[in-house]
Amino acid sequence: MDTTAEYNSVISHCKDLFLKKTKDYGTAWRIMRPASITDQIYIKAQRIRTLEEKKISKVGEGILDEYIGIVNYCIIAMMQLEIPAEQGENLDYAFVDEQYTAKVDETRDLMFAKNHDYGEAWRDMRISSLTDLILMKLYRVKQIEDNNGQTLVSEGLKANYQDMLNYAVFALIKLGVANKK
Repeated sequence: MDTTAEYNSVISHCKDLFLKKTKDYGTAWRIMRPASITDQIYIKAQRIRTLEEKKISKVGEGILDEYIGIVNYCIIAMMQLEIPAEQGENLDYAFVDEQYTAKVDETRDLMFAKNHDYGEAWRDMRISSLTDLILMKLYRVKQIEDNNGQTLVSEGLKANYQDMLNYAVFALIKLGVANKK
């Protein structure tokens, strides 16, 4: 198991979909406030949990699609935190591509640092536990947002989005996305 190759494969799949949607819709997501992005991630994570518990989907899209959505919304959230509103709603495609890569590279570096310290413990975790960790991080993010971004001793918004992104990538690796061509 090569974590680097698996991680990159999953991200390639997620980024391909993200960039295709960017061509279709532009950067309409720029209109969203951070709390709305957090809520979108919450909807996806809660749907995953419901599907894990009920074991049936009545809408067609499954857990894989929702985890991919979490990856991409976490990247959107990080972009929104750093790209000033004055830059406008319509971002250049090449700029979005560059920003996506930058956010992934930074988040992947964080994952490797943590992976070193934790010894790839995620490989022995249940996918449902990764879902629960994402939901817990979402509750933390909501609280930070409700506190106007202020924390006393805790990590900020970006670090929580990075953790959620990494948990979603781990879930997608465990679900076999890294092995699909």
